[in-house]
Amino acid sequence: MKTKKLLPILENVNVIDASSDGQSIARTDEYVIFIKGAVPGDIVDLQITRKKSKYREANTIAVKHRSEKRTDAVCSHFGVCGGCKWQNMAYEWQLFYKQKQISDALTRLIKIELPEIQKIIPSKNIYNYRNKLEFTFSNKKWLTDEQIQDKSLAFGEGLGEISRNALGFHIPGSFDKILDIDTCYLQEEPSNKIRNEIKKYAFQNKLTFFDLREQIGLLRNIIIRSTSTGEWMLIVCFHYDDKEVIEKLLNHVSDIFPQITSLQYVINSKRNDTISDLEIKVFKGNDSIYENMEGLKFKIGPKSFYQTNSDQAYELYKVARDFAAIKDTDVVYDLYTGTGTIANFAAHQAKKVIGVEYVPAAIEDAKINSQLNSIYNTVFYAGDMKDVLNDAFVKENGKPDIIITDPPRAGMHEDVTKKILEIEPQRIVYVSCNPATQARDLQLLDQKYMVIKVQPVDMFPQTHHVENVVLLELK
Repeated sequence: MKTKKLLPILENVNVIDASSDGQSIARTDEYVIFIKGAVPGDIVDLQITRKKSKYREANTIAVKHRSEKRTDAVCSHFGVCGGCKWQNMAYEWQLFYKQKQISDALTRLIKIELPEIQKIIPSKNIYNYRNKLEFTFSNKKWLTDEQIQDKSLAFGEGLGEISRNALGFHIPGSFDKILDIDTCYLQEEPSNKIRNEIKKYAFQNKLTFFDLREQIGLLRNIIIRSTSTGEWMLIVCFHYDDKEVIEKLLNHVSDIFPQITSLQYVINSKRNDTISDLEIKVFKGNDSIYENMEGLKFKIGPKSFYQTNSDQAYELYKVARDFAAIKDTDVVYDLYTGTGTIANFAAHQAKKVIGVEYVPAAIEDAKINSQLNSIYNTVFYAGDMKDVLNDAFVKENGKPDIIITDPPRAGMHEDVTKKILEIEPQRIVYVSCNPATQARDLQLLDQKYMVIKVQPVDMFPQTHHVENVVLLELK
């Protein structure tokens, strides 16, 4: 039998930088090392986990010298859960490396004239800032080394019979394994209390947790959403319809958590977890919750997209609106409009705002949000951006003076970029969650546009993710 060759341990390695995917970086004369668990400035011992011709991947096994940039992670799941990779880095240094990520993307990946990048806008809250979290049930609980050694930790004494049931987050790289979460610091209470009460009830009443491989088990997912106005939505996803069991569980949750203003459920018998194509039923309360922003009211349904950091969404949209410098004679196109948040946020300054989005349900929400706020100068279209944005569309809606674009991580399709160059709006405001694809698109737009302002915004503390807003003007 062939034994797997052990990869080497490297000692006293200087960690010199942070990567754009949340890992840290060290270098030798021959290769780069991408490291999990380290912070720039650390001196560490590493276990190589993957070997490639030009780089290595490694785990930190000992910290020999603690960096001044390091802090203690508050979460007991840190290092196993893949959600908050920078929780061991002091927040001022998280901001430093996010700013550097923007700078590197715009200066190293492309060759265009740039202004000085403005200082990143920090998040008001660095914990409990998310308004939406999704947790998954599984009978394939991920076991840490400590849990493997101590069976009582692994199987949860006091919760009923010994099991491998878990309710939490997917383990990166193990699609059917779930890390059982005790306390998550990303969403304020009662988020943890709701999740833990549902898990406790499921154990006590011997409800079955989903098996992703075998496609069996009743409980699949829960989604918890909240707003700054104090409203809470809980959606429970079941694999099949067992009316009596479902009603008992939902009534139990409703009795303990009266602050849940929208309690809904869905039956998902598919082989994937998406619920956008399924009927979601209201069990108690309202079918939506509502967010307020600068006097505007935004409806958030179970399928609605809304920026997951409400406070920072407001900061982001203010930057986009300020960059756009909209006049009451301006026609504005809001590309990748989602539920029309930016479109409605900017509409009172414009002559007309036209929003385009791929997801039809999101466009229906955008229209409702305009109606809720008595906004009558918005028009919304659903469809693939590269197909919708054509000559007939421009003729019907008028040539835009300003385009605001907020594409997904993949950036804008090349056909969309070409069309924008043909249309020649006076200003473009480009909002991005991926500096690399934003840089690629800016290089294409450089034919006719000059970058005037660059403003990073931190939407996701404890992670490497960063939003960036760029203002371009026609040369």
